[in-house]
Amino acid sequence: MPHSQAAGWRVLRCRAGRVVDYSVVFSSHLFLFYFLPLSLLLYYAVPKAWRIGVLALTGYAFYGWWNPWFCVLMFISTAIDYAGGLLVGAPGAGRRRRRLGLVLSVVSNLAILAFFKYCGFAVGAAGGVAEALGFGVWVAPEWVTRIVLPVGISFYTFQSMSYCIDLYRGHARLAPTFLHFAAYVSLYPQLVAGPIVRYETVASQLVERPHTAAGFVCGLTRFSMGFAKKILLANPMGPVADSAFAAHPDVLGFSTAWIGLVAYALQIYFDFSAYSDMAIGLGRMFGFTFDENFASPYRSGSLSEFWRRWHISLSTFLRDYVYIPLGGNRHGDGRMYVNLMMVMVLGGLWHGANWTFVAWGVLHGGVLVLERVLGRVVPVVWWPRPCAAGSTFLIVLAGWVFFRSDTLTVAAQYFEALAGRRGTADAAWLLRAEMMVPYNLTMLGLGLGVVFLVPNTQTMLRVLTPWKVVAALLLLVLAVAMMFTQGFNPFLYFQF
Repeated sequence: MPHSQAAGWRVLRCRAGRVVDYSVVFSSHLFLFYFLPLSLLLYYAVPKAWRIGVLALTGYAFYGWWNPWFCVLMFISTAIDYAGGLLVGAPGAGRRRRRLGLVLSVVSNLAILAFFKYCGFAVGAAGGVAEALGFGVWVAPEWVTRIVLPVGISFYTFQSMSYCIDLYRGHARLAPTFLHFAAYVSLYPQLVAGPIVRYETVASQLVERPHTAAGFVCGLTRFSMGFAKKILLANPMGPVADSAFAAHPDVLGFSTAWIGLVAYALQIYFDFSAYSDMAIGLGRMFGFTFDENFASPYRSGSLSEFWRRWHISLSTFLRDYVYIPLGGNRHGDGRMYVNLMMVMVLGGLWHGANWTFVAWGVLHGGVLVLERVLGRVVPVVWWPRPCAAGSTFLIVLAGWVFFRSDTLTVAAQYFEALAGRRGTADAAWLLRAEMMVPYNLTMLGLGLGVVFLVPNTQTMLRVLTPWKVVAALLLLVLAVAMMFTQGFNPFLYFQF
């Protein structure tokens, strides 16, 4: 995902060619030195009853920094879901009225998400089918190509939609006011890249939450660790992965392909888990407690275990709101396998409107099904843990090829390079010289050591000591210094 700077604005160019600005991100000086201190100062300066309003205000300011019109979209989604909640949760509401509120919420959210995220993909797929059937080339209307994907729309639509679903199931109560619900949807610590926070988990915290010095220090420490992880570990891996995936197929060789793939695996893990660390830390600074989102996923002994450790908020959301309603494992093995595959394909499409994400979902779904089939007929208790973790990591790496590639053709060419069937061009040595410099190899080895040997952030901070606080703050200072030497590196999951 190439990044650039244009006319002083920070930009990220997504796969579809859309250019979006993410100037106020957690790993920018604008956020660190201006937005965060001012929002904290305002939050703690106002009377306690006003703080929910400050949360909503700062959330909309954070989200609307690049394009204020996106705030209008989020407000419309919020208003619809709040109205749906009133239909579902009103005292004495009948079954028909409750269903109407639920349908209003689910259909409206999915329609908004489908238009902004999947309209271009659907038009392109329809054009491909039409061309294959001999109806000629179908050119997409100009308005389709001009649709810009609002940042973090997949996250906040899922969160907002969970409100009515939880009300319908009896797992939550009505929000006290529209302001409370608006603050929940726009809560900027986890607004654009998760973790996905369901309404039922923070409903009571929106009304009353503890504000203690110990909690604030714990949050600041967690934020500092996440910030350091992003700047010191994730960002150095980005150029290495970009060089490999941007290389011409005849230039990409066996060694450079594997180095680039492992670099991307480290980049996306450190990048996303760093954002979750920072979001959880920021939440604690405002008195909230969010659920964990990562638990050393690359150490998993199976893909099933991987999905209990990776992006936990998404996997549990899909389990509770898609897999179980589809029937889960309650209707026989065959139905369970179909449900698993459907959930993983939907999970792939949730990440992006591209056939590569569908392939990624099919791969993960197929392996999950295979694990269950083999688990019923072949005892695997004898399989050594290192071998199980190694084989699982290879499967995850194969999935990342699809996830990172722009097209299925590019993914197929990358797999050929991994097998040693590419890299024959004379210029291949130039790419090796660019990627295999001592600094890149050192950071790659350091990243692998952290992933497989060092306890994860939540484990390290389970018992907070003064030395850990000091160490985290020193890492923050070092990361801030490094931040000014790096180009702009927005979080990868901002595009989803």
